[in-house]
Amino acid sequence: MGRRLLAAVHLTHPETFEPVVLLPGDEPEEAVAALITHPDAWESGPERDAEGASPEPEDPDAPASGDPTPEPEPEPEPEPEPERKPAASRRRKAAEPGA
Repeated sequence: MGRRLLAAVHLTHPETFEPVVLLPGDEPEEAVAALITHPDAWESGPERDAEGASPEPEDPDAPASGDPTPEPEPEPEPEPEPERKPAASRRRKAAEPGA
């Protein structure tokens, strides 16, 4: 007796290249079963725990195992200084009164 599917699977038959739809409860032949690599597609298997459920998926935002503290957030970049106008290169001397 082969393994039973827990979910519907759509694939291409490896020998006839025809589209195949397998339904929950189906027991596909070994050549077809070898193409079904997702552990949640099967009722039982080495990836599934004793209750028949797949292990919880990892949270991609969680820190890696063995690393109890998350990395600190980077320091904020300093704000850019305001633009300064260049000083005038030449200024006219003000006319002196009475000259």
